[in-house]
Amino acid sequence: MKKLLLLSVCLVFALASVAAAQTFKIGVTVIVEHPALQSDQEGFAQALADAGIQAEYDVQNAQGQMANAKAIADKFKSDKVDLVHAIATPTAQAAVKAIKNIPVVYSSVTDPVAAGLVKTMGPSGTNVTGISDLLPIDRQLGLYAEMAPKAKRWATIYNSGETNSVVLVKLAKAAWEKMGKEVIEVSVSNSSEVYRAAQSLIGRADAVYVTTDNTVISALPSVAKVCNSNKIALFAGDVDSINKGALAALGFNYYQVGYSAGKKAVQVLKGKKPGAIASGYTEKMDLHLNLKNAASQGVMIDAKYVKMADKVIR
Repeated sequence: MKKLLLLSVCLVFALASVAAAQTFKIGVTVIVEHPALQSDQEGFAQALADAGIQAEYDVQNAQGQMANAKAIADKFKSDKVDLVHAIATPTAQAAVKAIKNIPVVYSSVTDPVAAGLVKTMGPSGTNVTGISDLLPIDRQLGLYAEMAPKAKRWATIYNSGETNSVVLVKLAKAAWEKMGKEVIEVSVSNSSEVYRAAQSLIGRADAVYVTTDNTVISALPSVAKVCNSNKIALFAGDVDSINKGALAALGFNYYQVGYSAGKKAVQVLKGKKPGAIASGYTEKMDLHLNLKNAASQGVMIDAKYVKMADKVIR
């Protein structure tokens, strides 16, 4: 009888262990494939792993198309995943619009309020929470202007269909005007138009600044090609872009952006309602330099910037 009781107790503990080791289904929707957004998802997954949460990820790429983003959101809704990680503004907008009964945690979104994801950065009271990557534009562009003091005409290329980019370009324009710089804006609707947009700046711009615009970053090597051939300085808003042609980037480590979003997802998966969790901002910024790109674009980076950089490619 004692042995039978012992076996029953062991069985109960075994079943409890199985229940505790639940594997959650996480749907991941991303607008395009590029290193920053990939780092975001890696950080997100690590945050869950560090919290002891087991998860299976269904990663879907919208290939820059909103129709695809909507289809992905509908898929996750139909699949009844446990949580959606929406990376970047367009895919987050599609997810929030389509999904009302599944938690959505967004990340790499510049202005969640303007994008319509939440009404305020406080607790949303809905199924949505997440992390914003709003850049301190004045600080960023002020540093870039110091690095390229001869640049008087500053240009930016962006997708006017991306809410995040429209917000950042507006802030950038205001910052440049305060510095007395000439501002040139060129908009595109897809990545295939980026190279021609860059070519249109030849003879018109001394420097180009690319925000965290998903469309342009996905085609950044084509911008770099034009800048290298015409001695135009190329600066970026995300640090991964120095590997794709930019000479400098003061931006966020997107692994940390994703990790912060993952910490919010952990709270949700442990039982807290997403609407009770305030959205947050990314704080720490890194300076990455690529001296080879700088030389190709006719810029000599002062030693003081090299000393203060978090990463330098020579």
